[in-house]
Amino acid sequence: VYIYLQGEFEEHAEKVKTLTTKPSDEDLLILYGLFKQATVGPVTTSRPGMFSMKERAKWDAWKAVEAKSTDEAMSDYITKVKQLMEAAEAST
Repeated sequence: VYIYLQGEFEEHAEKVKTLTTKPSDEDLLILYGLFKQATVGPVTTSRPGMFSMKERAKWDAWKAVEAKSTDEAMSDYITKVKQLMEAAEAST
């Protein structure tokens, strides 16, 4: 099961790069957090300072999903990419 999920995850990590419309910042942060959780695991760094707003937002997105297992994060990432692809196709 894990090997199949890993393959599908990697496939969708590539597919997201082909979206015809750029995802919202919120969607990008969701994808970032899930991707990091799936590939690295829970956050091990301290939260960036308030002057590093972009890095802080990315850290927060990752921290928000740190309770998910690798499999859950991969599965949620795949689902999110599929939603974004469907939305992009519907808007054309």
